[in-house]
Amino acid sequence: MLTKSEITKNWLPRYTGMPLEEFGEYILVTNFGDYVRRFAKMFDCRIYGEDRTMQAATNADGLTIINYGMGSSNAATIMDLLTAVMPKGVLFLGKCGGLKTSTEIGHFILPIAAIRGEGTSDDYFPPEVPALPSFKLHKFVSDKILDHGVDYRTGVIYTTNRRVWEHDEAFHKKLHDMTCIGIDMETATLFIVGHANAIAHGALLLVSDVPVTPEGVKTEESDKKVTENWVDLHLQIGIEAMTEIGLKGEKIKHFRY
Repeated sequence: MLTKSEITKNWLPRYTGMPLEEFGEYILVTNFGDYVRRFAKMFDCRIYGEDRTMQAATNADGLTIINYGMGSSNAATIMDLLTAVMPKGVLFLGKCGGLKTSTEIGHFILPIAAIRGEGTSDDYFPPEVPALPSFKLHKFVSDKILDHGVDYRTGVIYTTNRRVWEHDEAFHKKLHDMTCIGIDMETATLFIVGHANAIAHGALLLVSDVPVTPEGVKTEESDKKVTENWVDLHLQIGIEAMTEIGLKGEKIKHFRY
């Protein structure tokens, strides 16, 4: 295997257990196996890769969901592997920590950009290249959020490789000074690698904790409440947005490389 195409066409089924012909033209990616199980139950479709690194399922409408795991390196991996099927659009359904009093637990964020604090994206573009979503894809998602009568926030997400930082006051100050609205471990990577691979991409983030306050740091109990109250809606909005894009056949990629 000498080319990227040869590698990814072999590795995408290897990582997910799903044959290439089973992948749809529109993809939801997440880092929660529970989202894939809920999707499969909703559409009565098969889950591939339960014994592998990633899990995937595709419904009768041709919408695929993939759990790629956690962290920026895994986010880069899935966006590279998806070049094997070159989807028309990829939407990330992730959770993030809220960094503003206006971003309370249960709010949705449509990020207008992400700060590349993770390092992984440096392997794809120099630091001057911004991590941005595809505007047209976010427009579909925005419309679907409003259809459900739910408000959402927009702003900049800080993406980091650090998992345990909540105790670090200097890092807190850095986040405050950058005026970020939320923090996660994948969004900037997904945007940059999607851009590098000419795949239209976006993210709908669910605020799962407010880690800049001691009482807001995520725990198993608090995360369970987030799942019970908001995960079904999070998944539903993603499904409706990406399905509608496919049904309308509207182009969401208006750039050339």
